[in-house]
Amino acid sequence: MRYGIDVAILGDLAEPTHLVTLAREAEAAGWDAVLVWDHLAFTWGMPSVDPWVTLAAAAQVTSHIRLGTAVTAVARHRPESLAQTVATLDRLSGGRAILGAGLGGVEQEFTAFGSARPGRVVLDEALDVMTSLWSGEEVHHRGAYYTVDGVRLAPLPLQRPRVPVWIGGTAPGALQRAARWDGWIVAGDDREGRMTLSPDSLATQAGELRRYRANAGDLEVAVIGVSEPGSSVQAYADAGATWWLEHLHSHRGSMEWLVRRVKAGPPV
Repeated sequence: MRYGIDVAILGDLAEPTHLVTLAREAEAAGWDAVLVWDHLAFTWGMPSVDPWVTLAAAAQVTSHIRLGTAVTAVARHRPESLAQTVATLDRLSGGRAILGAGLGGVEQEFTAFGSARPGRVVLDEALDVMTSLWSGEEVHHRGAYYTVDGVRLAPLPLQRPRVPVWIGGTAPGALQRAARWDGWIVAGDDREGRMTLSPDSLATQAGELRRYRANAGDLEVAVIGVSEPGSSVQAYADAGATWWLEHLHSHRGSMEWLVRRVKAGPPV
């Protein structure tokens, strides 16, 4: 199992330099990835910062740690713009980007700007458009929601055939979608910092993934959770997790406390 941090870059952590600090300390302490929340939290009264700009800054102070979102509401973006943004981060970071993708769970981030929260068919089509653009081929697409009329993206992501796409969510549709892509992200803790996902529950859901994908062994399974320094999360690895993402948010402590947790290193 590999280990990362998942940072809620809103509220008290809605300061881009905080993420840069946490990313630098995470790489030095032996973590393998830095993922961030992607929300327009200011629509529901909480400060938030742009994840992609902030990750680009983190890329400049790190050299090998993976960088991405957990997760992006893809349908809040035009797929061509998001494809370009992710490709740019991938090149800027030397091929370290991950796109965590989902429907988006906060309706105000859509309704505050006069649109409804889109359904899963919009997400699926947007991801298809993005991966077609990342292929480097000329794209001709006419779907229910998007049209691409003979466009070739450049420059392309460094990772081939594409930037890894990890799907968030636990609904049956999300599990089916995850089985078609490169990974699945599942939240395992609550706001008070308590684990709500048991290893047995994870094993059951991982079994569902195997129903939808015969070669599920090459699918990343990332659990977002909380641990104490030196504690063991081996039970989640035994249940099928390939990544542990330590959840860092202001409810767990101050920025100084979060830095100490990162410096203490991954669980065992």
